[in-house]
Amino acid sequence: MTPVLIAVIVLGVAFDFLNGIHDSSNVVATMISSRAFSPQVALGVTAVAEFSGPFIFGVAVAQTIGSDIVSPKLISTQVILVALVSAILWDLLTWYLGFPSSSSHALIGGIIGAVVMAAGWQAIKVSGLGKILIALFTSPIIGFVVGWILIRLILLFSWKATPRVNGFFKRSQIVTGIALALSHGANDAQKTMGVITLALVTSGYLKVFAVPTWVVILCASMIAFGTAVGGWRLIRTLGGKIYKIRPVDGFASQLTSAVVILGNSLLGGPVSTTQVVSSAIMGVGAGERANKVRWGVVREIGTAWLLTIPATALLAAGLYWVISQFIH
Repeated sequence: MTPVLIAVIVLGVAFDFLNGIHDSSNVVATMISSRAFSPQVALGVTAVAEFSGPFIFGVAVAQTIGSDIVSPKLISTQVILVALVSAILWDLLTWYLGFPSSSSHALIGGIIGAVVMAAGWQAIKVSGLGKILIALFTSPIIGFVVGWILIRLILLFSWKATPRVNGFFKRSQIVTGIALALSHGANDAQKTMGVITLALVTSGYLKVFAVPTWVVILCASMIAFGTAVGGWRLIRTLGGKIYKIRPVDGFASQLTSAVVILGNSLLGGPVSTTQVVSSAIMGVGAGERANKVRWGVVREIGTAWLLTIPATALLAAGLYWVISQFIH
């Protein structure tokens, strides 16, 4: 392997680790805030389930990321390296600020910026990029709507229930929490698998795009490890700042998120776990009453969402330009 390819693999592993830290909040915040799990148990169970996700549900998302955005023949491994660096820098910045921004958006933005600066817009596969952007931007809307409908149905069918029903919703989060973690592993871990496999093809290490088993194991392990470490800043944001989450809210938002993310994973659509979970939490809260949601926090999260793709695209383009000038 060339030094650049090794650097891509190392940075890909680092990105997966940061993604696990960054997105652990999305998966475990509602479990912890509703007191269904202790923080240690929630993070441990989630890490195991995330590792298992790609092995159970396949690697369709990796195929989308690695082969549907750009042709390997038109770019170099250096382009992929720059895309990863920009995504990592953005993840670190938003983690430090406590903004639950999207690692998926950061990676896509980094790829777009680096590829366009290196090879021009003609190197981008418009149809593939369109598929990815549709999945990224419609999934939060679907999450909000499904969350709103689900909580309304739950309240309708349980309006005569005694407070003991809280015990049912707490216990049920064992199932919905694991389902959400499996769906996260089946979607987010695969994005780096696709990037590393693309680098293996561009460097000539692989002749055709096919995700090697060792890449699956490596990426799944690192996102699980990052999740086990946990991102406490972001857990506090999602778990309590939007509104006080009860067991029924945790159950409804987890079930909504798992359905939306897993459905996209099976179709090969990369989505932002951050966006889907946040919008599901908002939909569930708004379904109970609109003023339950702290909309000021929602605006902060929305700002981070809107900025991510253009910011990382510009960052990647700038980094590639600087590197190319230095090498020249």
